[in-house]
Amino acid sequence: MLFKRLYFYLPVMIICVLSQWIFAQENIMIDDTTKHTKIEPENIKIEFSKIIIQNIPAEIKIFFPKEKSAVDEQLKVLVNDSVYFLNFVDGRYSFNHIFTSKEDLTIQIGDNTFSKTVTPIPLWMSILPPLIAIIIALIFREVFTALFIGLFVGSAIISYYQGYSFFAAIFYGIFSIIDVYILESLNDIGHLSIIVFSMMIGAMVALISNNGGMKGVVNILSRYANNARSGQFVTWLLGIVIFFDDYANTLVVGNTMRPVTDRLKISREKLSYIVDSTAAPIASIAFVTTWIGAELSYIQDGINTIGLDETAYDVFLNSLKYSFYPVLALLFILILIFKGKDFGPMLKAERKARKFGIDDIHPGSHGEFQPKQIKKERWYNAVIPVIVIVAGTIIGLVSTGLQETGWDAGLGFSKNLSNVIGHADSYKALLWSSLAGVLVAVLLTISQRIMSLRESIESLVKGFKTMLTAVLILVLAWSIALITKYMHTADFIAGILLDVNMAPYLIPAFTFILAALVAFSTGSSWGTMAILYPLILPSSWLLAQENGLDYDQSIAVFYNVVSAVLAGSVLGDHCSPISDTTILSSLASSCNHIEHVRTQLPYALTVGFVATFCGTIPAAYGVPSYILFPVDMVILYFIVVVFGKKTAKT
Repeated sequence: MLFKRLYFYLPVMIICVLSQWIFAQENIMIDDTTKHTKIEPENIKIEFSKIIIQNIPAEIKIFFPKEKSAVDEQLKVLVNDSVYFLNFVDGRYSFNHIFTSKEDLTIQIGDNTFSKTVTPIPLWMSILPPLIAIIIALIFREVFTALFIGLFVGSAIISYYQGYSFFAAIFYGIFSIIDVYILESLNDIGHLSIIVFSMMIGAMVALISNNGGMKGVVNILSRYANNARSGQFVTWLLGIVIFFDDYANTLVVGNTMRPVTDRLKISREKLSYIVDSTAAPIASIAFVTTWIGAELSYIQDGINTIGLDETAYDVFLNSLKYSFYPVLALLFILILIFKGKDFGPMLKAERKARKFGIDDIHPGSHGEFQPKQIKKERWYNAVIPVIVIVAGTIIGLVSTGLQETGWDAGLGFSKNLSNVIGHADSYKALLWSSLAGVLVAVLLTISQRIMSLRESIESLVKGFKTMLTAVLILVLAWSIALITKYMHTADFIAGILLDVNMAPYLIPAFTFILAALVAFSTGSSWGTMAILYPLILPSSWLLAQENGLDYDQSIAVFYNVVSAVLAGSVLGDHCSPISDTTILSSLASSCNHIEHVRTQLPYALTVGFVATFCGTIPAAYGVPSYILFPVDMVILYFIVVVFGKKTAKT
């Protein structure tokens, strides 16, 4: 017994002692913002950016003692023989310095001199964390390990360049995953809102399944969804109807249709593909969605920078005729459904589901959602809570939007509504509606004496538990996105591609590919828009002007670029295993996440290829969209006919 205990405790003790010894040797954490360098006698504090990246401006802050904090005159600072005149803002003086390589930085303030050697993190290393995570996920089909290793690589790199030795950086990199990046990713109101909303949806789905409501819905939909084709079409149609928010879309449609598609032997991979490839595309191009506010604000910033006499809403409307990927992604699903064909990994998944059925492929996946033995399954016990969520979300969006902007009588109804929804607090709306849906589901269950209050609460708790896996994946994905933000991964990708000298008519296609790469690497379509819109919009306009294009030609390229950023963001999001919407689609469909990514990838890339070379590029050269969209549909149709194969008959 003693030896067994030693086998367990001895390695732990050795690791603890070794880590403490290594940390004790490290006393050069000079870049940590929690440590200040004191310069006597003034006791000036100089604070460097926590993470310094090569060729990225790093902020250096200068703090004076409290009694001098009211100084408002300019401060003369000598930085490596360069003179800076700094203004006193927010209780400090500050300036930006770009480190291109290891540098001895000397800062002189009056008679006080501060010297420091700074080694910036090479910018190319910023691609390593997401790249390693994506490669491991796709090869080994295990997302937890992939995300953790990607996080560890990024955290260890940052720790090493902050002054730790190699071995200490490994230890500190592991521990900072949880006490820095995971905690910081959770300390975000948007992320917490998504977690709570997802858990509430999971709880509601568990309850309306156990009270027989979902079974009643299945019985109703079975009249219309009586084979694989009609089942997939109903799923697609629901994805179009719930157009106002991609998160609500994926969770509601996936959970509602899963019992139906399971009965019809439609693979979970196909269900998650339809859910994922309707949610973001329809939310990105519809006039009244939770996306519109962010889109309009980015467009407006670009217009202001260039000085165009255009409104953001008009630019958005004009850009829709160039939204090839979102529109074609929606139409491609219909072609697959009505031709009854698939190709690539999806074909294998579909044939397997038709042959063996979902219960054999995913045994026990319905266990927690089995209905009680009741006399009659009432469909409205499921439909009413879902309607409450959908209607409640819209009401919440309008309510919070009106509080922010009000109603402008000078604008038309559609513009007013779009403006209100665009400035709404989507997180509040989703939280309010999900809680309302849960409460209504509980009241319906108890009032009909289907289940007791205690049984209803136990059912809700089981629903919470089913969401744990998805929440863990989301948290890890957000954490690695935080690493890519700190390491400026998007700047690295954009910098490489922006160095290419190209014709102005190729800018939209280049922008589409760039946005897809950034979204794929960061896992965030919204983050991609935030990064690229300020970078690409002014650049595309100036490049068009410098190449001699007139106003009409330049504005056409500009509209195309606006659309390309959005469309490329959606494509990259569909292809990325670290995307939150892709994760939610897997979750709602109870599909293995990596299998969802693997089966969806060929379809997304196919549509992306056609959208780029048969849509975006010809449109930039002046081919009308009303010609390109039908041509692209015909091309996609022939791709399905030539490369697709029939699944087994149902």
